[in-house]
Amino acid sequence: MLTISIIFVLLSNAFTSRRDLSLYFNRSLIIVLLITLLLAINSNNFIVLKEGISILGGLFHNSNLTITFHVFILFISLVILQLTAFLPKKYINNNMNPNNRFMENLLSNLQYFDKNKEQYSIIEYPLVIVFIILGAIFIISSSDIISVFISIELQSYGLYLLCSLYRNSELSTGAGLTYFLLGGLSSCFILLASGILYANSGTTNLEGYYILANLSNVNQSLYNIIYWYDNNYINYSLVILSLGFLFKISAAPFHFWSPDVYDAIPTVVTTFVANVAKISLLIFLIDIVHHSSNLEIFNFNWTYCLLISSFLSLIIGTVLGLNQSRVKRLLAYSTISHIGFILLGISINSIESMQAFIFYLMQYSISNINIFMILVSIGYTIYIPEKQEKTLSEQDNSPVQYIAQLRGYFYVNPVLAISLAIVMYSFVGVPPLIGFFGKQMILSSALDKGYVFISLIAILTSVISAVYYLNIIKEIFFEKPEDQLSKNKDYTVTLSTSISVFVSIFTLIILLFIFSPQQWLSITNILAIYIFT
Repeated sequence: MLTISIIFVLLSNAFTSRRDLSLYFNRSLIIVLLITLLLAINSNNFIVLKEGISILGGLFHNSNLTITFHVFILFISLVILQLTAFLPKKYINNNMNPNNRFMENLLSNLQYFDKNKEQYSIIEYPLVIVFIILGAIFIISSSDIISVFISIELQSYGLYLLCSLYRNSELSTGAGLTYFLLGGLSSCFILLASGILYANSGTTNLEGYYILANLSNVNQSLYNIIYWYDNNYINYSLVILSLGFLFKISAAPFHFWSPDVYDAIPTVVTTFVANVAKISLLIFLIDIVHHSSNLEIFNFNWTYCLLISSFLSLIIGTVLGLNQSRVKRLLAYSTISHIGFILLGISINSIESMQAFIFYLMQYSISNINIFMILVSIGYTIYIPEKQEKTLSEQDNSPVQYIAQLRGYFYVNPVLAISLAIVMYSFVGVPPLIGFFGKQMILSSALDKGYVFISLIAILTSVISAVYYLNIIKEIFFEKPEDQLSKNKDYTVTLSTSISVFVSIFTLIILLFIFSPQQWLSITNILAIYIFT
C-alpha cells in the first residue's frame, strides 16, 4: 500500500497542474485502496488454521477476524475518500434562456466554482490518511505490546495531523491541539500499563499474558510454584490499559474531548475521525477480553471497567444529547451512546455477544458514514458561495452546523431528507431497519448472561435518545424552509455521481436488510465462533 501510494503520488505530481493535485492524490489513494482490498480478500485463502498465523516473530497475528476487518476498514476509507476525490456538485441557472441550457450544462461540467475551496487545495490529506489506515491495520493484527503501542501511535499521530490539517481554520487548529494533548495523556496510560506488564512477567507477547492469566488459579493452589509472579499485576495493568483505550474511543467518562473536536473540525474530516479511529481499537479489545476474562482477583475482573464505562456511556450520551443545538455535537453524543452498546457486547464475552458486537460495529459504521455524507451533501445544496453571505464561522468547511439550518429541507430536496430520516430511525432502533437488529442482538445476549439491570438501562436510554433524533426529523419535515434555503430557488443543484451512489447504496442497505439478512449474520456468526475456537 505504501509503495504503490508513493509511485502514484510521484506520477500525479509529474503529470498534473498543482491546482488539481489534491484531487488526483485522492483518486490515486482510492486506486491503491482498491488494490490493497483485493490483496486482503485474497489473503484469506492462506489462513487455513482456525487460530490464524503469526507474522514477524509474533509481533503480528493474522486470522479470519483480523483480515475481515482489514477489508472493512479499507472499504469504508475508500468510501470516505469519495468526498474529496471528486468535485461534489454543479449547479445550473434556471433563469437562463432554454436555448442556452445545453451550453450551461457543458460549462458547469468543465468549470467548477468551488475548486479553490480548502479541501481541494490540501494535498497532504490523502497522504496522512495512508498512515492512519496503516496504523489501524497494524493495531487489529498486533499480538505484542510493543507492536500495539507503536501501531496506536502511528494511527494517533495521523489523526492529530488530520484534525489540524486546515491551516486557515482557527477552530480546526485548536481542536487538533486539544486532541493531541489529551491523546498524549491517554498514550501515557497505555505505556504505563505496558511497562508494568513487562516488569512483572518478563515478556511482551500477548500470548504470554494469556498463559499467565490461565495459570493464576494454579499459582493460588500450589503456592510458590511461580514465586516471582504476582497475579494481581496483570489484572490491574489491564485496568490501566483499558483507560487509555476508552479515552481513544471516546467512551464515558473519558468522552469530554469528542464533542468539541468533532464540532470544530471540518465535516469531511469528522467523517473519517469518527469511524476509522474506533474500529481498530475495538477489534483489538476483543482478543484481550476473551483471553483474560477468567482472571478474577478478589471478585474483581478488569472487564468490569468496560461494563461501568458502558453504563456511563449509555446515560451520558443520551442525557447530554438532549439539549444540543449543533448537529455534529449531537452526533458526537449519539456516538458515545452507541459505544455503550458496543462495550456491553464486548464485556459479556460469549459467542452470541461477540456476534452481536461484530454486527453492531459494522452496521453502525455504515450508518454513521452515511449520515455524515448526507450532511456534507446537504451543505453543498444549501450553500452557494456566490449567492449567500457568510453568516457562520467556518461555513466553507462545515456548512451545516445547527439543527435549525435543516428546517424545511424536505421541500428543497425530498430524497436526501428521506435518506436522513431512514438513518435517524435506524439509530433509534425502529424495526425493520438494520439498527433494530443490532440493538436486539446485544440486548438478547446480555439477558442470556443475566445482565438484566444494564439491559433495562440500555432500553430506557434508547427510547429517550429517540427524542433528539425525532426533533431533527420534525425540523426537516414539519417546518417551513428558512430564507437561506429559498435563496437558491433560481438554481438547480446536482450532486456528484460518486456521493449520490454511495448514499443510495448505504440507505438501501439500512432499509432493506430485513429481506436478505442471512449472509451478513452468517459471516458474523462464523467470526464469533473462530474467536472461541
